[in-house]
Amino acid sequence: MPTLTAYAAAALAEIAGCFAFWAWLRLGKSVLWLGPGLLALAFFAWALAQVEAEHAGRAYAAYGGVYIMASIAWLWIIEGQRPDRWDMTGAAICLVGAAVILFGPRS
Repeated sequence: MPTLTAYAAAALAEIAGCFAFWAWLRLGKSVLWLGPGLLALAFFAWALAQVEAEHAGRAYAAYGGVYIMASIAWLWIIEGQRPDRWDMTGAAICLVGAAVILFGPRS
């Protein structure tokens, strides 16, 4: 699985899984939301393990930037709250950092 595809799949699964818990705890949704949430979080872990990186810590660190951008997209698409310029600026900075971590030359 290509790295960017793995990161995108992991981000969607992690946010969906965490949102299931949020919905149960904070929005008063049924406890049945936790089943799909747990499955999504298990898929998240599997997808992140597919990243082509020599070390897990580096893959996880680079994923942080992707997760932040995906969270901003979730905010806009799912929750209906348009991100402001500070949301977008912060996410862009994180993506640049993630790219440096993941694709920077190693000695």
